[in-house]
Amino acid sequence: MRIGPYQLDNNLMLAPMAGVTDRPFRQLCKRMGAGLVVSEMLSSNPRVWKTAKSMARMDHSGEEGIRSVQIAGADPALMAQAAQFNVENGAQIIDINMGCPAKKVNKKLAGSALLQYPELVESIIQAVVEAVDVPVTLKIRTGWNPDNRNGVDIARIAEQNGIQSLAVHGRTRACMYKGHAEYDTIAKIKAAVTIPVIANGDITSAQKAQEVLDYTGADGLMVGRGAQGNPWIFKQILHFLETGETLSAPPLSEQHDVLRSHVANVHAFYGDIAGVRIARKHVGWYLSEHDKERQFRKIFNAIEQSDAQLTAIDDYFQSLQRRETRQISPAA
Repeated sequence: MRIGPYQLDNNLMLAPMAGVTDRPFRQLCKRMGAGLVVSEMLSSNPRVWKTAKSMARMDHSGEEGIRSVQIAGADPALMAQAAQFNVENGAQIIDINMGCPAKKVNKKLAGSALLQYPELVESIIQAVVEAVDVPVTLKIRTGWNPDNRNGVDIARIAEQNGIQSLAVHGRTRACMYKGHAEYDTIAKIKAAVTIPVIANGDITSAQKAQEVLDYTGADGLMVGRGAQGNPWIFKQILHFLETGETLSAPPLSEQHDVLRSHVANVHAFYGDIAGVRIARKHVGWYLSEHDKERQFRKIFNAIEQSDAQLTAIDDYFQSLQRRETRQISPAA
């Protein structure tokens, strides 16, 4: 799959998720097989660009692969300015956010709120495409609410105004993340345009990935929440698409290594204070299947030092290994 001049390694993408797809997580998912990883959403308001949060989101130093940066806003001129700023800062693809359903974003008429106003959608796309020399992509939902699924109309506007690829989450803004994603609208969008269409929403297994590709005819898949605490989902999907065989979850030793490395990278990226806080949610996601009663999570969330977090992870996995050994021992 290509986006402008860029040939992707494969057609699997990591969805941009605020507070999740920072540089440590993006690079981990890239190593795990994602063909493209997209940054956290960046505001088009220049007054916030110098905040610690924005500067961390704009940090692409040493980043491998194609750098795709998502921007959000409702003012065409500011969106154009944000696109230029991020290209100067290393972005190789600019992605426009018209899919975020969060109230704090929508109340500023950004994210999926824009889907109510096709003329404004067109003005923003035109301004951003004209402002930069790199490919511009777009992320949308199927519409504003179930009675107003105008995704096909928005997709046609996008194609006519220079968007290079389109990612579609199979829910409306009103649906938030409730219920199940629907793929009928994505299939209709794919049939209506010639640019690459990427299906997104509820892709949490290799089998589901295949089903969504087959049903929608999409050119690629975008995985969001399915990768939280499960970065090897990209390996599993690729293996299944190529062979039809299910790749089992990695052994505990690999899960330990990946989680420990991820947490250490979070500490290094954010520093001890913020890194310790941010690591907590990732550890909770990784261990959701092992720590069903959340006993370890309660203990881990009370830890205030980075080295103590790593020691706790080591000790926890040692206990899991001992438990697994007892379960498979003939003497048990």
